[in-house]
Amino acid sequence: MKVKRRPIRLTVAVAAVLTLAVGSGYLVADPPDAHAATTGPCDIYASGGTPCVAAHSTTRALFGAYNGPLYQLRRTSDNTTRDVGLLSAGGVVDAAVQDSFCANTNCVITVIYDQSGRNNRLTQAPPGYWPGPAPGGWDNLADAKAAPVTVGGRKAYGVYVAPGTGYRNNNTNGVATGDQPEGIYAVVDGTHYNQWCCFDYGNAQTDGQADSPAIMETVYFGANKQWGYGAGAGPWVMADLEWGLFSGVNAGYNNIASINHRFVTAMVKGEPNHWAIRGGNAQSGGLTTYFDGRRPNGYHPMKKEGAILLGIGGDNSVSGRGTFFEGVLTSGYPSPATEDAVQANIAAAGYAPAGGGTPQQNVQLVGGQSGRCVDVPNGSTTNGTQVQLWDCTGGTAQRFTYTAGKQLQVLGNKCLDANGQGTSNGTQVIIWDCHSGANQQWNVNANGTVTGVQSGLCLDANGAGTANGTKLILWACNGQQNQQWNLRS
Repeated sequence: MKVKRRPIRLTVAVAAVLTLAVGSGYLVADPPDAHAATTGPCDIYASGGTPCVAAHSTTRALFGAYNGPLYQLRRTSDNTTRDVGLLSAGGVVDAAVQDSFCANTNCVITVIYDQSGRNNRLTQAPPGYWPGPAPGGWDNLADAKAAPVTVGGRKAYGVYVAPGTGYRNNNTNGVATGDQPEGIYAVVDGTHYNQWCCFDYGNAQTDGQADSPAIMETVYFGANKQWGYGAGAGPWVMADLEWGLFSGVNAGYNNIASINHRFVTAMVKGEPNHWAIRGGNAQSGGLTTYFDGRRPNGYHPMKKEGAILLGIGGDNSVSGRGTFFEGVLTSGYPSPATEDAVQANIAAAGYAPAGGGTPQQNVQLVGGQSGRCVDVPNGSTTNGTQVQLWDCTGGTAQRFTYTAGKQLQVLGNKCLDANGQGTSNGTQVIIWDCHSGANQQWNVNANGTVTGVQSGLCLDANGAGTANGTKLILWACNGQQNQQWNLRS
């Protein structure tokens, strides 16, 4: 999306769910199973009269009877592909398939299958107005190992979208077009985002061009302030409607709250001249309605085109970042009661970080010896700025979030980084644009140390310094107090 850049109603029996069988490259719908052992979000939507027309997840089944593949991998060692399915019908992903297949090599996610039976699968996004970084202007595919989590205590992986990563389907079946009503939700990593355009999931134009407003309707998650935005520093759940992100009826600021949870449920829904934004903690609790009202000026009627995308803007804007775990598009405008039931189902699924426990967000890293905080000098966002010790102020330049990818993220889209991928004593610890490199991955250890995944070295106050301005480096772990760190809210 750039500024000048740019349901078909279904009648479904309440208990009807689809099982998919895959063979010879075709998807075949089996008869509905009225005795599913579990209930998924799409069963709840169907019961509410707004059935799923697309259902994507790399972590679990979204129908109680689904027992097909969730996603496809391709490994770099030999370009072989492998589907990853479920431990049981209606259950959680069998992540051991990925771990075995991708052992000692890298893997990317090539296909995210559609569980609805409509074959609205997501694959590598083609070029749009903005070209992607892959050959021919295509987008990159997600690193399959970059977003480990657990679901119900079982290992799983999300879709880690670094800038330049994107998925799309421009030829869909049953997705809302024109002004037809629909609902959309996505479960995302609440700590992995930036302020750029556009980490989207939902309904988009079919040609990758931003040639009109109102031609798309997606969930957006991030801290973008170029178009619509909300209160505080973000991130916010907003809608990308093309020619703008919208946090409400106004084209710019609307007073919606930032949403800060380790895992976030993000919802957008629309019908003729009426739409809403809802969101909540994907691990517990209910939903907050951030906006519920008329369409912005120039967005009634809508002119949706029915493509589906993930991780990019409608015109293939590729500067956003985020992590996606599951999401759906519905036919029809879901009721609040239906969405509340879906949220309860998501919370019951048991999303948690892969390391166990829930890392704190927006915490200060306080030196055990100095009592001072890890600080980005003057709040600079310049790549290469070396971090330091400074009196704890509580400001954003001292607030870090430990992500599912083991990054220590600060100032929205910057990460602690071992300068030059250094692994020797004295390597400067700097900030840099977040990516999935091992030199930006850190272990926050129970013994109070913070160690680089790539180097194995400890985060260290240079020279055992305790004064304001003491620079931070990597050094061999030695048990001294200048290598001790406390996470403080």
